[in-house]
Amino acid sequence: MKTLATWSVDEYHRMIEAGILQNRKVELLTGEIVEMSPETPIHYSTAKRDTKYLESLLAGLAEVRFNGPITLKDSEPEPDIAIVRLPESNYDNRHPEPEDIFWLIEVSKTSLKKDLEIKASIYATANIREYWVLNLSANELIVMQNPQNGEYTSETIIRQGVITPLAFPNIQVLVSRLF
Repeated sequence: MKTLATWSVDEYHRMIEAGILQNRKVELLTGEIVEMSPETPIHYSTAKRDTKYLESLLAGLAEVRFNGPITLKDSEPEPDIAIVRLPESNYDNRHPEPEDIFWLIEVSKTSLKKDLEIKASIYATANIREYWVLNLSANELIVMQNPQNGEYTSETIIRQGVITPLAFPNIQVLVSRLF
């Protein structure tokens, strides 16, 4: 049996600082350094467009981060979109941590299984209250909420209409604008 070494977030940061991971598109997931899937044009443009849309809805309420890392206990994933507490200057010397995060969004075309299984478990274990996966193949929004014991207890699929994020009950996100 092959045993893999696992890495702490601090060790991962030291590797980044030392240039060991330079020019590598990787993220730390439950102690493992994992190569990220290449972004397709539709994945990138959807995530970028959705970031701008959410910025317009959440101006003055939250920071909307695009393709940036977040720091969790044993992971440092890079969700496509992270909606986090203001002010933005909080993140000058560190990445957002669970207490900073309102909700996370992954845009999924080729990484659906990883986003629904591995990342959902990581985010639920970190008690991220809400996690959305935009399934580009099916034009559906999968909304996961209420983490308990490393999994989300609520999962809803939305294809049209509006969704109201848990953290912002007065904000209505048009699902059609996300695709």
